[in-house]
Amino acid sequence: MTLHIVARGKIGRSSEAELTERYLKRIAWPVKLTELPERGGNLPAAGGGEVNIVLDERGVALASSAFAAKLEKWRDSGKREARFWIGAADGHEATRREEADLLLSFGPATWPHLLVRAMLAEQLFRATSILAGHPYHREG
Repeated sequence: MTLHIVARGKIGRSSEAELTERYLKRIAWPVKLTELPERGGNLPAAGGGEVNIVLDERGVALASSAFAAKLEKWRDSGKREARFWIGAADGHEATRREEADLLLSFGPATWPHLLVRAMLAEQLFRATSILAGHPYHREG
């Protein structure tokens, strides 16, 4: 299953970009990053083999092991792509949130979208490491 981060805005050359790239390079699964303009522009409609995860402060906060279990379930049920949507400063439009398979939160705080990319990349690396039995993740 491809892990596809779809983010509004350009990250450019920054410490957040370097940190994001560091984690994405470590993930053994196929990974893709698409940047969309702050407004307008969108990905073409997919063929239904994807799961859409929208990062939103009103979503559910998952422990890393629970997040890994969700990825495993989607992968094992034949999903070809997990799309992780990161909004711009104003968040997501209502239809994006309503159509999501999962609203995912990194807690009730509001995070800068560039930092969220790095946080998501780390959690994707951690989740795939958990599924591979790698010792990167340590419980409690």
